[in-house]
Amino acid sequence: MAEKTKADVLKLVKQHDVKFIRLWFTDLLGQVKSFAITAGELEGAMENGMGFDGSSITGYQDIEESDMIAMPDPSTFVLLPWRPKEKAVARMICDVLTPDRKPYEGDPRYVLKRALERAKKMGFDHYYVGPELEFFYFKSDTGTDILDKGGYFDLTTLDMASDLRRETVLTLEKMGIDVEYSHHEVAPSQHEVDMRYKDALQMADAVITYRIVVKEIATKFGVYATFMPKPIFGENGSGMHTHQSLFSGEKNAFFDAKSDDHLSEVGHSYIAGLLKHAKEICSIFAQTTNSYKRLVPGYEAPVYIAWSRRNRSALVRVPLYHPGQEKATRCEFRACDPACNPYLTFAAMLHAGLDGIEKKYQVPAAMEKNLYHLSAAERRAQGVETLPDSLGGAVAETSQSELVKRVLGEHIFPRFVELKQKEWDEYRIQVPQYELDNYLAVL
Repeated sequence: MAEKTKADVLKLVKQHDVKFIRLWFTDLLGQVKSFAITAGELEGAMENGMGFDGSSITGYQDIEESDMIAMPDPSTFVLLPWRPKEKAVARMICDVLTPDRKPYEGDPRYVLKRALERAKKMGFDHYYVGPELEFFYFKSDTGTDILDKGGYFDLTTLDMASDLRRETVLTLEKMGIDVEYSHHEVAPSQHEVDMRYKDALQMADAVITYRIVVKEIATKFGVYATFMPKPIFGENGSGMHTHQSLFSGEKNAFFDAKSDDHLSEVGHSYIAGLLKHAKEICSIFAQTTNSYKRLVPGYEAPVYIAWSRRNRSALVRVPLYHPGQEKATRCEFRACDPACNPYLTFAAMLHAGLDGIEKKYQVPAAMEKNLYHLSAAERRAQGVETLPDSLGGAVAETSQSELVKRVLGEHIFPRFVELKQKEWDEYRIQVPQYELDNYLAVL
């Protein structure tokens, strides 16, 4: 499908009676920021961009250098199906520029573009990703009252969640986002809608769109959807398992027919890079204090730094090869959660894997045992390390990482570390109900 040009966008605006265009970009943490322009302003906006105050955006500029430009990307123009058809509303995702028209180094979308440029220079034309975002439906945003008691792949009786998933899939497809699966997940009221893999930049755009769509459709039905990683104690949390592969032209660089596991040297080294740098990038793919309530053993969340061909307790899994499916050869990184910033997360994983390829990291032996059933001593004997168990621990790893400094750049890196350290400090001084219940009456 040909990408839309500026002329295509102006034609579509006229054809569909579009009155408002929402310009989207994300802050450093991946929250969508938006402002609307009228159709009459669109041509000028596509030529010159639209100015905004960067000092009010989390992680962006200081107040004395706050002027920024949002430059709409014509290829991202799409109608918002949940808005009225008369005087319709569309959205365009923006690149953020400085006043002298250069890419802004604090723009997460630019961070991913830089990573993809590195991959191209190394001979990889495509970095395909297929994230699986899980989420919960609750009756409101003030509590965790569930809508159903279903489990994994359960065919529940016709309830609201079935209609919610149906409407979500139809809306995503109207917006040009292909869907492969939708189903009930393991926990009560937990669901998953899987998008078909795309190039990483398109997919990061799709992820921020997906999160908006899921929430908008939930609101339409009078309920609330959340991508909080672990909202219910004692139940599985929500992950964002991310399938990924590198292609040179039409050739899957991860596939080798002669290899015992059908993985090429490039594929092995890429996985080795993910494993070696997992601790350093952990605060990016699991960026909230709540993320580490999910990353604990026993709830299908991978905390052990190992890889496997079928074992879902490992951090990286390689789905089994099927003859004739060479292009489907890929690895699945299982520790990300859906509250992350997808631009930074995809960039961090790609850089880690490319470091593995460039420096020829040797992948350790695959771990086919259930890692949850091994003792700590047995895991140590096998050389299996563990992801950080708190945001504080993860940020400490990130703050010392040369890789993450390269991933994020000199502008974002100190801001990200400072934001996350502040979040951890605020969290660790709280007095939770657990401590009151257990200590107040006895100490």
